[in-house]
Parts: sequence; structure tokens; C-alpha cells
Amino acid sequence: MKTQNIKYRITSIDALRGLVMLIMLVDHVRERVFLHAQVLDPMDISTTNTGLFFTRLSAHICAPVFIFLTGLSAWLYENPNNKPKRSARAFLFKRGLFIIVLEITIINFSWFGYYETLYLQVMWAIGLSMLFLAAIIKLPNIYIALIGGVIIFGHNALSGIEFNSNDWFYNIWTILHDRGMLNTNNFANIKVSYPVLPWLGLICIGYFSGSIYNQNIKPNQRFKILRIVSISCLGLLVILRGFNFYGETLAWKTQDTITKTIMSFLNYTKYPPSLDFLLFTMAIGTYLLVIFEKYESKTTDILKTFGGSPMFFYVLHLYVLLALYNILLVIFGKNKGNYFGVDNLWLVWLIAVILSFLMYLPVKKFGEYKRKSKSKWIKYF
Repeated sequence: MKTQNIKYRITSIDALRGLVMLIMLVDHVRERVFLHAQVLDPMDISTTNTGLFFTRLSAHICAPVFIFLTGLSAWLYENPNNKPKRSARAFLFKRGLFIIVLEITIINFSWFGYYETLYLQVMWAIGLSMLFLAAIIKLPNIYIALIGGVIIFGHNALSGIEFNSNDWFYNIWTILHDRGMLNTNNFANIKVSYPVLPWLGLICIGYFSGSIYNQNIKPNQRFKILRIVSISCLGLLVILRGFNFYGETLAWKTQDTITKTIMSFLNYTKYPPSLDFLLFTMAIGTYLLVIFEKYESKTTDILKTFGGSPMFFYVLHLYVLLALYNILLVIFGKNKGNYFGVDNLWLVWLIAVILSFLMYLPVKKFGEYKRKSKSKWIKYF
């Protein structure tokens, strides 16, 4: 049973991570070849068609699930099965710094093929979250969970706080909660795209949740816990969102069609992620962990391949998209104003599917190489 637990644990976590990487690929293809159809945050349902809305909505699961699993994986690293407990502090600190360096160097370059504005995005948020968890990881688990819970449930109460760009706290607040440009006195153009405060809370909750993957926890017990968490997130979301009570700055309204009304209800703020955004995405993410653990198949094996080397896939797909876009730009030119773009959304999905097939073998080969390699820095990918 212990061996089976270990196998299922790795499968379910890597499979979920692989799924969100592939969904992220769709969203990044959209940002490359469908950028002429701008998507705001939250989305403007009066100008965003149904297909584009739900394509973007599907990608909302990516960042929260990835950061939640980062925290969960830190607990697993700290508590290996059938081995003595070890500290995850150095692991989190070094990997967090490594991810931040990647973000400001090769990842930032991959968006445009040159350096102009430094965008601090999801990898920056993950890296800082890991550093934060490293700083508090010696606290009792319940305290870490309380810190995470207070941040996640309380940060929406801070939405009305704003600072002028000349205020001393402006840059700190921009990094923590208000998306925008940092004040660098014209030294550099730096935009914080992912304010980190809610993500700090989420990685804490992920770390606390790792204990349900203890080898003494039977799968059925874990399924029950994850289902309860999923249903609780969904139930709380329905209450908070239904009454426009708390958890999202943009109130939902009844629209002229059922579809538009559903879109209004599901339209959440991502930058920074509102409480409703996190309840929605984690309700899905925790239930998917149950599905991937219960039903292992060839599909989960494929997803596990992508999820087993997430950083390699992340960097690879960004440069593949950069090369593809420049090739299309040379061939077709800027056919959508300042951009090259495709006319139909289904082409975004088709391109993403084709690219996932093309990148599967390189990711698989890298995963095999990583498992055999004795180089520590290779493990970071």
C-alpha cells in the first residue's frame, strides 16, 4: 500500500501540473496570435465574446494551482516517505532565487525578443512565494496555515488602499497588492504584473495541505478531505458571490441572456487574485487531484510527462511561441493593426494542440535526462 501511495501521489500531482501547463499554453498562444482581441482584468463581458471569455477563464486555474502545488511539493520534500524529515528552507530559498533570476533574464526576453520593460509576472510571484515560505517554514504548520488563511481571506479588505507614485510605500504596495509600474526614478521600466500578497497566502495553504499525502493517510481518506475542501470552496464562493458580499470588487449582475449572466458571475479579478478567484480555481484544482489519483490512464501518463519538467516546458514553449510569431510576422505581416493575428479563436486552440504534440518528445527526453543527471541545477527544471 505504501508503494502504491507513493506512485499515486506523484502521478496525481504531476498530472495536474501537466494539465495546467497545457492550459497555459493555450492562453499564451492566444496572447501571441489573438492579442488584437484585448482581454481586460476583470474581463469586459460587453465586448468579450463567449468563446474568448471561457478560453481566458480556463487559464485562470493555472497560476493558483501551480503555486498551491509548489507549497504542497515543499512539504513532500521536507517529509520524504520512509526517510527522516529534512529542512526545505534551503531548497525553497535557492529555487526561489533561481526562478526570479530566470524571470528577469531569459523569460522576460522571450516575450518580445528584446529588453525594454521588465515585466514581473507569474515566475516572479512563484519565486517570491518560495522565499516567503522559506522564511516562515520553521513555524508550526498550523501557524503557517493561519498566516495563509488570513492573507487569502483578508486581502480583499485592502482593495481601497492606494498610494501616490511619490509615496515611500508606493513600490512596496505595488509589489504586494496594486498592479502597476514601479517608481525607479527613470532608472528602468519595471512593471509588476503579478502583485504577490495573495500568492504568499496560497503557497502557505499548499504547504499545510501536504500532510494529506503522508504515507499513513489512505487514498480514500485523502479523497474525502479533498472533496470536502473542493465543495467548501464552491459553497463559500456561491454565498459570497451570490450576495456580492465580499471577495470580489466587481459585482455580478443579471444580464439579458443566461450565458451573459453566468459570465458575469464567473468574472473575477486575477491581478491580484480576489478571494472569489481563489475559491473558484481551488475548488476545481483540489477536485482534479482526486480524479487524477483515482483514474490513472495513458492520458495521465502524458500529463505527468509535461508536469514532471514544468520549468523546462515553460521556457521552451515561450521561445517556441516567440519564434513562431516572428515567422508568421515575416510571412503575413501585421494584419491586425500593430499585430499579426488569426481571425478565429478555434485556430488558437488548434495551434496549441499542434505545439503540445511537437513539444512532448523534447519534454519527455529532458525528463529522462533530469532523472539520470547528477547535476543539481538540472533538477531545478
